[in-house]
Amino acid sequence: MELRHLRALVAIVETGSFTDAAIELGVSQAAVSRTLGSLERILGVRLLHRTSRSLSPTTAGVQVLARARQLLAEADDLVREAVTGHTRLRIGHAWSSLGRHTPEFLRRWAAGHPGVELRLVRTNTATAGLAEGACDLAVVRSEPGDRRFASTVVGHERRYCALAADDPWARRRSVRLHEVQGRTVLIDRRSGSTTAGLWPDGARPEIEYIQDVDDWLAAIASGSRVGITAESTVTQYRRHGIVFRPLRDADPVPVRVLWSRPDPHPATGAAVALLTELYAAAADRTPVSSAAPRCRPSS
Repeated sequence: MELRHLRALVAIVETGSFTDAAIELGVSQAAVSRTLGSLERILGVRLLHRTSRSLSPTTAGVQVLARARQLLAEADDLVREAVTGHTRLRIGHAWSSLGRHTPEFLRRWAAGHPGVELRLVRTNTATAGLAEGACDLAVVRSEPGDRRFASTVVGHERRYCALAADDPWARRRSVRLHEVQGRTVLIDRRSGSTTAGLWPDGARPEIEYIQDVDDWLAAIASGSRVGITAESTVTQYRRHGIVFRPLRDADPVPVRVLWSRPDPHPATGAAVALLTELYAAAADRTPVSSAAPRCRPSS
């Protein structure tokens, strides 16, 4: 099967005749007929009901037509990017995108880079979709462990404790890290910013693992468990029945950007620079605790 087979099918249905399809495709009517016949032989099904006065897709034809349009659109998009350069930048994230910086990042990117469309893609994996090919850059809040990707730290976020709204701790202004040892803590081991290593050996709380931020929020709202998360989650997931309290005496969460080491997107440097600027401006307004270490960019 080739793209020309799919283009012929779509042209026939959209124009309503073999003659008009031939004109649109710039080939003969006989060539259009042969191409459709070849596609039907390849698939082993009839795709069109044809009479002297009309034509319409068969049941199988309707299904093939929908997929054909999707595949042709993706192929056209691929060609457009290859010919004109990278005109789209997909930024993956697993939980909370860029937190409170998300709206400003989108506005400033659109103003400064009108020729590069920006898309945010949520993928709940360790590399936020980068390893899966779902994005060009990824924003993560955990240590990257894949040598295929380079990374740099663009900023830091304070840690918060997520609690049910009727939890006794909800009346407090903050929570200390050692106090959490007596609670059950929910952790997303694939893409979360918290690990058991946050506590010293012998003083770790009971831990349960979940797979997604929505499951995490639902379990916390039930009142039997708590969560530890980065400040960005507080901004992105304000939910009824859940409150967030600052976690005292805990190191902040490094926010990293990942990209493909051998073939980075041309806009990688611009995106990293803008994110670094936004996080630095926020840090100047709200100084990071002196106990919080500064992480160096890595690659």
